[in-house]
Amino acid sequence: MNLYLRYFDRETLVYSADEAIDFLCSIPEIGMNPDLEQDIREYAESDVYYPKRYKVRPRVYFIVIKTEAATMLDFKQKKALRSNNNNTERRDTPTAMSRLNEEKAGWYEGILDFKRVVLVPSTGKHEYRDTRFVAQCKALSGLDCYNRIVEHLSARVDHRSQFPSAKGKNFKFKYLGMWK
Repeated sequence: MNLYLRYFDRETLVYSADEAIDFLCSIPEIGMNPDLEQDIREYAESDVYYPKRYKVRPRVYFIVIKTEAATMLDFKQKKALRSNNNNTERRDTPTAMSRLNEEKAGWYEGILDFKRVVLVPSTGKHEYRDTRFVAQCKALSGLDCYNRIVEHLSARVDHRSQFPSAKGKNFKFKYLGMWK
């Protein structure tokens, strides 16, 4: 794995952590120290592929990016992007949105975490409370299940209560089977 380093208009593609440290030592503003040197070595040896940004002074950084590019030209032309072997698997698995909209009539169990407005008797004021509501209902899709649950709750809780988006992490559903 190679490393691409950039500090303003100075950039390089190196083949080891030692070469990266030598490049950074050649720039006096960076102020290479043992902690920074150790961090760069750990980053180069790790399995982490996201770019790493190091602060030089307020609003001034240098970046280090892992790449499989053999030359600077390859890196600039994005020829050595890290390949994902499971790209085909990802396309085959349904996304959350496609699962939500998938038409499959039957029984669904929906779990909705929402902010419910309740009266605090001791103060006479209202506050938001995290509330979980679980229901089994007949629906045509996950989205229909969500809409039925929200419609049911809106008629029974304070109108200021806040319901999450069907696409978010606060709504989960599962298909239980066909109705009879």
